[in-house]
Amino acid sequence: MEEDDANMVTPGEVLGKASDFKAGKGAYVSPHNHIIYASLTGLRRIQYPPLDAPDQRPTIEVTGHKAHGVVPEPGSIVIGRVTRVMARMASLDIMCVGTKSVPEKFSGIIRQQDVRATEIDKVDMHTSFRVGDIVRAIVLSLGDARAYHLSTAKNELGVVSAESGACATMVPVSWTEMQCPLTGQIEQRKVAKFGG
Repeated sequence: MEEDDANMVTPGEVLGKASDFKAGKGAYVSPHNHIIYASLTGLRRIQYPPLDAPDQRPTIEVTGHKAHGVVPEPGSIVIGRVTRVMARMASLDIMCVGTKSVPEKFSGIIRQQDVRATEIDKVDMHTSFRVGDIVRAIVLSLGDARAYHLSTAKNELGVVSAESGACATMVPVSWTEMQCPLTGQIEQRKVAKFGG
């Protein structure tokens, strides 16, 4: 049995409690508070189980209102462009999830504590990322204000492409530096593992 309550929801909207519902397609349970959230834009639907089902919780799901595009979910690897760098975090526009481009705009933030796995207290956001950098990151969770929390704290995550002041694509020379091929100038970055 299905019930369409024709409620349009967007990513991050609360759908219900895990104690009351099971998360179906387009929904996920936060491990922190056991709340079910929408992971895509679409219509909220509730499916009731058969009377003899061992789990009598209805399933809550979100069906996309347009062609199913990919959406970032906790654990997804995403590619994003840095739009803003502040003292404690960097903002990104997510462009791809895995190898697929996203159909709508998703925002992400990398907090200072999620830049790298070691010496977290010494992370300087302005030497880790610059506006325009292309970054590979993993989705930690759906954060606040419709922005996904991202992390670059693994070797294969970080800046994959950056432009120098001379508008050339820079070349990684170490885990923390990239070099402009035209000027030879070295700039600090949280670099993704070479060739990875």
